[in-house]
Amino acid sequence: MLRGIHVVVIGGDARQLEVIKKFSDLKATVTLVGFEDLNEEMPSVEKKPLDEETLRKADVVVLPVVGTDDQGYVESIFSSRPIRLLDQHLACLNQHAVIYTGMARDYLERLATKHSIKLVQLLGRNDVAIYNSIPTAEGALMMAIENTDITIHGSTCAVLGFGRTGMTMARTLKNLGARVKVGARREDHLARIYEMGFIPFHTNELRSCVHDIDLLFNTIPTRIVTREVLDSMPKSAVIIDLASSPGGTDFQYAEKMGIKALLAPGLPGIVAPKTAGKIMADTLSRLVLEQKGNQEE
Repeated sequence: MLRGIHVVVIGGDARQLEVIKKFSDLKATVTLVGFEDLNEEMPSVEKKPLDEETLRKADVVVLPVVGTDDQGYVESIFSSRPIRLLDQHLACLNQHAVIYTGMARDYLERLATKHSIKLVQLLGRNDVAIYNSIPTAEGALMMAIENTDITIHGSTCAVLGFGRTGMTMARTLKNLGARVKVGARREDHLARIYEMGFIPFHTNELRSCVHDIDLLFNTIPTRIVTREVLDSMPKSAVIIDLASSPGGTDFQYAEKMGIKALLAPGLPGIVAPKTAGKIMADTLSRLVLEQKGNQEE
């Protein structure tokens, strides 16, 4: 249980509702900031504005998956008012407080460092990334089906990158009967790709490996699907770029060439917000329980 722990949830989307419910079930004190338009009744949860008084009592601050933008604004679908996290807000946090977010931009990292506040980025954790790869792969399949006139079964697909998302994506495509090529740089990844029954290739050879593909799924967050690569692809191919914005595809040139290329970051929160929220909630609750235990030692 988390009795005695004060959690302040600032902004977010439908995923945060699962986080709020989890902390409420664990008997934490929960305060919501930026949820004035939320109609769902939560009797044990209090709504307050973002100010020093609200944050001064916080043991835990939970921000959305993308914590803030470069000016400190926090996105919330449950508020029509702008929410901006400023220097003076972090200045009033207790030194034992911890800020949890999915990923942090420089603005938030600088503020946390300046005020010696611990900042935890959940999407950097292997467990969260692996769990999230499941709805990501399902969402990518949904986009592939909607944007092609062929079945996944019998298609030729290329997956770029063999990290947490790339591995799940490749396995899912193969299980549906696709012929799957996987591009990677590391020799151990190429060996594992071969062992798992995919067709391995080094990403340096990408241009020569895309001449016959129907679908390309990119997970590499650097410009890898270049003009040269696009020139080698069939015009009927569809690219689904799963890398964080701006992706790894030359989208402007793809459009010029008549190749459909879709940027699709953040699919878990779009296609399966309840599942994605439970992933975040379960991980957060474990981490805060550990935090509480450390404070009591």
